[in-house]
Amino acid sequence: MIAMISTAAMAVRRKPVLSLWMMLLLAMVTVGAVSIVFVLVEGLKVTNLTNALPWGLWITVDLSAIGLGAGAFTLSAAVYIFGLKKYEAIARAAVFIGLLGYSSAMLALFVDIGRPDRFYHPVLYWNPHSVLWEITMCVILYTTVLLLEFIPIVLESRFFARYGWAHTVAHLLHRVMPVVALAGLGLSLLHQSSLGATYGVLTARPVWYSPSAPVLFILSAAAAGPALTMLVTLIAGEVLKKRMVPTDVLHGVARFVGFASLAYLYLKLWSWAATNYYSHVPAQATGIELLKEHTPYDVTFWWGEVLMGALLPAIIFLWPRLRRNRYLLMLGALMVVAGLVINRWNMTLSGFTVPLDWSPGVLDVFGMNRYSPTLVEWGVAVGIVGYTWLAFTLGVRYLSLYPQAVRLVRTRPAPAPVPASEPFADAAPAGD
Repeated sequence: MIAMISTAAMAVRRKPVLSLWMMLLLAMVTVGAVSIVFVLVEGLKVTNLTNALPWGLWITVDLSAIGLGAGAFTLSAAVYIFGLKKYEAIARAAVFIGLLGYSSAMLALFVDIGRPDRFYHPVLYWNPHSVLWEITMCVILYTTVLLLEFIPIVLESRFFARYGWAHTVAHLLHRVMPVVALAGLGLSLLHQSSLGATYGVLTARPVWYSPSAPVLFILSAAAAGPALTMLVTLIAGEVLKKRMVPTDVLHGVARFVGFASLAYLYLKLWSWAATNYYSHVPAQATGIELLKEHTPYDVTFWWGEVLMGALLPAIIFLWPRLRRNRYLLMLGALMVVAGLVINRWNMTLSGFTVPLDWSPGVLDVFGMNRYSPTLVEWGVAVGIVGYTWLAFTLGVRYLSLYPQAVRLVRTRPAPAPVPASEPFADAAPAGD
């Protein structure tokens, strides 16, 4: 009885916090909706995007969302293709996060393209020579895969528990899920690498040009996607006072992220050495010098992408003593996620910041391209982030994203027993 009263009291205390959190998210979504409408009405003239610098904050959000949604294809492949059934405990959450990532990326693109009324043109008018067209088709198809993987999660929720047909449909979808996961793995690898190829094949932009860019994009997504899933799982567990997934599953995901971070770090450093140390391309060297002089690129590359985004998390995830601390797990996952966002920001703006035309030996003939997002651009970005957080909060509350979640009951230690009263040893016998 006392335990029930205590639990109810804790729930009452948590309600104001949940209400404030929901109000914050609804405010973010409202700001985003107003900003999107304003952009659709006024056009891209309300942004600081230009012909010389056409990609900015929204493309960074797009690329980051797609990379952070990669936990879906890695964990789904682990469960349905490689037969690692224990990761079913976290695969559902990964699929939901992947769906939120891809839907938010498409929302950012919808606002960014300038003519959103023509969003369907790539489907009707094929251009197979374009890397961006291949990415568009893969994103559309992979989002369809994520929807197929998400439907059973919805049908197995409490709302559909009373409908027998829902259980039947969910069971049929589970039977074909290995094929769906295999298709998703191929599509995801295709467009994750093609995102890097969008930059890496442009010889006219020497700062971007790198044959290793497609593989780097795959490895960074393979590390950051599961890292985000692990991070939000740990945070949800702390808030709800639950163990959302078994500890060995979390540690397995952490080890995978650690090895993926090391692989990314290895190729990242070799790519840097091949283009900046062992070889010397004048246009590329000039571009790097311009970035170092006019932007914090050098700091964000070494401290943001290399140290914080890969090396330190790999140490945390692969050192058993550190990995057993859930707060260090959250810190390491947060650093991997931040490292991917910094990488996508650097990749998006570095090539456009450096002028396309320049005079050899005279760096200041052409001015650097400057960019800072307007309030409207920030408003759209805030709205997209608010949408993903709001959807995940509702998903944890109403969907069975973590089928093996267990509530942690913290009992107070029992009071020490009171010793029975004993006669005083020094009591004098009667008659003395």
